[in-house]
Amino acid sequence: MFSQSIRFGKILGIPVGVNYSWFIIFILITLSLTTQFRHLHPDWTYAEHLTVGIATSLLFFLSVLLHELGHSVMALKYQIPVKSITLFVFGGVAQIGKEPQKPLHEFMIAIAGPVVSFALGIFFFALMWTTRGAMEGVSALGEWLGSINIILALFNLIPGFPLDGGRVLRAIVWKVTNSYERATTIAAGSGQFFAYAFIVFGVWQALTGNFFGGLWIGFIGWFLLSAAQSSTAQLHFRSALKGVSAGDVMLQDCTRLAGNTSVADLVEQHMLKTGIRCTMVMDGDRFGGLVTLHEVKQIPKEEWPMTSLQAIMVPEERLSEVAPETPIDVVLQKMNEENISQMPVVKDGKLLGVIGRDRLLALVQTHLELKA
Repeated sequence: MFSQSIRFGKILGIPVGVNYSWFIIFILITLSLTTQFRHLHPDWTYAEHLTVGIATSLLFFLSVLLHELGHSVMALKYQIPVKSITLFVFGGVAQIGKEPQKPLHEFMIAIAGPVVSFALGIFFFALMWTTRGAMEGVSALGEWLGSINIILALFNLIPGFPLDGGRVLRAIVWKVTNSYERATTIAAGSGQFFAYAFIVFGVWQALTGNFFGGLWIGFIGWFLLSAAQSSTAQLHFRSALKGVSAGDVMLQDCTRLAGNTSVADLVEQHMLKTGIRCTMVMDGDRFGGLVTLHEVKQIPKEEWPMTSLQAIMVPEERLSEVAPETPIDVVLQKMNEENISQMPVVKDGKLLGVIGRDRLLALVQTHLELKA
């Protein structure tokens, strides 16, 4: 998420940043608000119009950030890690490390964002009422932010995944049916329905004179459609892995090399010839650590001949590992949480094999093709 974003710090231990697309929408909203305030308050100076416009834009995105923090705080309450919060062209997104394990957790995490937005809307309307006639700039700011936060809350409560309302719907269906898969299918289907509705309405608006407004509405619909389809694909992915364990997928004949082998030998004699992406580093008969493509790429090519595998390996004690009976969807979730592509399979302290992300993807593709 942060590869195309600027990180500016942490809140509650959660990395927070802005996607580059945020700057575009920030400028557009500021210009729009400046124009709007100029029409509503022609007696203000241009500097006043611009100042209130910039302040309103910044507070709007602060409101979006607080909305996402609402989700994040509730997720942390249920011991669900939050990887990051990023503001981007469509608002903001809190990247949660794993799916909730109970319908109640899903419901509370989903509803927290709109609750924060409703509270902010009430706060800004109160600010508008208390400053009206005395501080017109603050009052105008409060009126716009009060309205937009209420609209943001209502929009997010539309019962279509991945909107908050779609997650609330999924939690309710999950509770009633006791089936996460069925609940996800229904919520994603609802999300696609509303997405297509947005696209059709946006096209109609564009063709009847409101070109830019219609284009924006259609763009939002396209974004929702992509997200809803992605959630369906993830469900199929998870279903394809059902019943498969780490022991079924692991590679037992993973390449084993001595710790004094050079990185150049690993690359030239093994990786480039066989396509392997990892190797077990051995100290005699004892497993010492793991070297993957990630570690190799951290070393400049000119240093490969002089660098040993032992120097760059991830030692055994630092490796995240799973038991052979661990369900593959749990393995994949763990790999995603820790951002790794190789997972050792260990039992009773003995390394049995290694699972690679590419092998998991190939397994899922095979399941999907044979079950189509």
